[in-house]
Amino acid sequence: MKRQEQFSTIDEYISCFPGDVQKKLQDIRQAIHQLVPDASERISYSMPTFYLKGNLVHFAAYEKHIGFYPAPSGIRAFEKEISGYKHAKGSVQFPLDQPLPLELIKKITLFRAAENLNRKK
Repeated sequence: MKRQEQFSTIDEYISCFPGDVQKKLQDIRQAIHQLVPDASERISYSMPTFYLKGNLVHFAAYEKHIGFYPAPSGIRAFEKEISGYKHAKGSVQFPLDQPLPLELIKKITLFRAAENLNRKK
């Protein structure tokens, strides 16, 4: 895992991880694309990021978990659903040795998309 390296695409980022981790990262990416097809991909804060009228969500792989970063509002709105996972103000950790909670990731992503689309700019 080359965490210090600067990546220019999400494909480059994902390719640096073992196959099982790549699968989980691709599953997250695919789910977000299906739910929010207008969101664009970028690397922000050295992490895969989806952008829709502002940062939508970020995600990143670590040695023992995948970090999902839906902003503090995404964490607050789903506090009960994420209570079984380690989480902080703007992040939640999904352990690599457990199934990925894709339905929860989808719900949080849809919440964030609605929030960004309703934002006045």
